Amino acid sequence: MKKERRKFSANFKAKVAIEAIKEANTVHELASKYQIHPTQIAAWKRAFMANAELVFSKEIPSENEAENPKEKELYAKIGELQVQVDFLKKILGK
Repeated sequence: MKKERRKFSANFKAKVAIEAIKEANTVHELASKYQIHPTQIAAWKRAFMANAELVFSKEIPSENEAENPKEKELYAKIGELQVQVDFLKKILGK
């Protein structure tokens, strides 16, 4: 029987990566503490360092973008209605 892969939250990965960056403990100590492979910690650390500039970029969602799912839903509805209008114009125009 296959062993199911463990899934880690983004919060957990960030926590481990920050501890690795601090270098208070070695990667092997962190690996035994969190029961994960040292290579995995190194990968998370590299990914964290590569994307660290996003914290200070303007790409952080603002309050207006918090309504993004509702906005996407409305745009989808507008598109659907536009298709219907075009279809009816085509049918009635003949």
